[in-house]
Amino acid sequence: MDALLQPITDILGPLGPIILAGVLGVMMVVIVVIMIMRQPEDPLTKLKRSTHGNVSGAPQKERLRQGARNEQLERFSKFLEPEDVAELSKRQLMLRQAGYQSRDAVRMFHAAQFILGVLGLIAGVIYTNFVVGTDNMDTQKIIMWTLGPGGAGYYIPQYWITKRVEKRKEEITQGFPDALDMLLVCVEAGQSLDQAITRVANELTASFPALADEFMVVSYEMKAGKDKTTVLNDMGERCGVQDVASFVTVLVQSASFGTSIAEALRVYAGEMRDKRVMRAEEAANKLPTKMTLATMMLTVPPLLIILVGPSVHGITQLGNMSGGN
Repeated sequence: MDALLQPITDILGPLGPIILAGVLGVMMVVIVVIMIMRQPEDPLTKLKRSTHGNVSGAPQKERLRQGARNEQLERFSKFLEPEDVAELSKRQLMLRQAGYQSRDAVRMFHAAQFILGVLGLIAGVIYTNFVVGTDNMDTQKIIMWTLGPGGAGYYIPQYWITKRVEKRKEEITQGFPDALDMLLVCVEAGQSLDQAITRVANELTASFPALADEFMVVSYEMKAGKDKTTVLNDMGERCGVQDVASFVTVLVQSASFGTSIAEALRVYAGEMRDKRVMRAEEAANKLPTKMTLATMMLTVPPLLIILVGPSVHGITQLGNMSGGN
């Protein structure tokens, strides 16, 4: 065994066997993926797809393209979806809050994590062994530069989704008071709640697309015959914003007790306008505190240079003159 490992150690360094095992592991994963992709199609699935294609009125090319895309993800469903139902529901909710409403969003998310992780690992191995070399690096640095890019690639999709969720929640919070005012105007003009939601969704598409998408989903689900209370509760959970959750509660209670929806919207819209003004005032009050550090860093050093600089220069000149004498 030592005679077998000695050439590998001479070529790749002390961690040569570990690097070789990692490369072999990556190659095995790639081979397994290729074998799975080349598996023959299930006859029952093919029959269902052809039956659905004959019934549907879409062009044949579009049907085949959409079916092929779903089939590619369906083959890896065991690897790309959590087995735990609670974990799967949590991941689906997070992706919906980020704006990804597709049924394959969870699979695409885990596929992105896997692909970026493997690519980062390969890039780390190439950079460590062929670009920099392992001669001048200790074991800790070799492990860090080899596994670090893989870990970074694995967590990049998670970071992206988190930022998307925060940005989308901020957009929904900013546009929600205007949406309530428009909804109130539509309801008071004689439109039903379903028609008002559809009109508001169309009007908000240019200014607040995230909020418009949520209202459009609510409109489609109501047109499909889904229970209105369930649809509104799903919207509150999907948005993840406290203002929207409170709005949903107001509408559900108004429908339960038989009170006027227009009156409830009028009161809640007024509260949202006041809350938006309070948020603006809070941000304005925080601004001087945030600017204190920047003001000190940009103002105090130049001021010290202007005030103390001439004195330091004079003292230096006097020291040179006395030293010359």
